[in-house]
Amino acid sequence: MITIALSKGRILKQTLPLLEKVGISLLDDPFTSRKLIFATNHDDLQCVVIRATDVPTYVQFGAADLGIVGKDGLLEHGGEGLAELLDLKIAQCRLMTAVPAAAVGQLRHDKRIRVATKYVKSAQRYYQAQGIQAEIIKLYGAMELAPLVGLADEIVDLVETGSTLKANNLVAQDLVADISCRLIANAASMRVQHKMIAKLVDQLAEHI
Repeated sequence: MITIALSKGRILKQTLPLLEKVGISLLDDPFTSRKLIFATNHDDLQCVVIRATDVPTYVQFGAADLGIVGKDGLLEHGGEGLAELLDLKIAQCRLMTAVPAAAVGQLRHDKRIRVATKYVKSAQRYYQAQGIQAEIIKLYGAMELAPLVGLADEIVDLVETGSTLKANNLVAQDLVADISCRLIANAASMRVQHKMIAKLVDQLAEHI
């Protein structure tokens, strides 16, 4: 039995059509069912639907053989015990810094700035690489509010269209990373289930 961990929400809406293209369908609707484990039209394959942030952990520790998760989740997790097999080219966006419109272009190297984000590790790596002293404040949502109320000087967040930033008078500034969904595998499962996993990777690659 192969178990695939799928990310809830927006990613799932783009994942299911891709799986259907390679002949994999869930027998219950994950958007209406209260189930967490879903049988598929293949007796030797099942899916679990969980929070995106938990997908790398489930795969790392072998609770799932494969996972589909955004690159942002992998960057935060660190990738230990995981093999990144394929860029699925879905849920594409950018992880970026954003600042109030009035602060665009201001020098940041001559002072310590405060940055609000839920992508703490990615933000730390970025600012360290830029030689910018940054105090990272972890938030779980509504990043755009932080600069408006003086909690932070700027934010690091996912940007798709930029409409939310614009509505809050913020401007996307620097690219931290290009983001899309990746197919990942447990390192041990790659050895034990290599033939089946390799077949799935080949099938998915044909439809990307």
